[in-house]
Amino acid sequence: MDIQSADAAAKDIVAGMMKKDQFSQWLQIEILEIKEGYSKIKMILRDEMLNGFGIIHGGITFSLADSAFAFACNNRNNLSVALDVSITFNKAAMPGDTLLAEAKEAHNGKSTGLYLIYVTNQNGEQVAFFKGTCFRTGKNLM
Repeated sequence: MDIQSADAAAKDIVAGMMKKDQFSQWLQIEILEIKEGYSKIKMILRDEMLNGFGIIHGGITFSLADSAFAFACNNRNNLSVALDVSITFNKAAMPGDTLLAEAKEAHNGKSTGLYLIYVTNQNGEQVAFFKGTCFRTGKNLM
């Protein structure tokens, strides 16, 4: 399969995932770009995402990065689940901020994959860094 066909298939797979992903829909995630092993998504932070300190709950930022991870590691139609993930929070996020999560594939193995996800705000400042390792089940999504 050529790169254009592979990227078109990856977009179709992610579109199918998003239709069933009620949590990403609740977050109001917008898919910006999908290529094999890659995703770029964004969302606008809302007041109901605040924690008790008046900043966006870390779980919201984590969830955005996790969705980017899922879209990148599953878009070859090989059902992949998180095996190990970690996140480093670099900067607080506030309501009204637009967060962008970009997932880049560092390793695409037969049974595992490694992805680096960079979360930035509307000013290009890094808010978080997420690293995810997935396990590939060998089952098709579609």
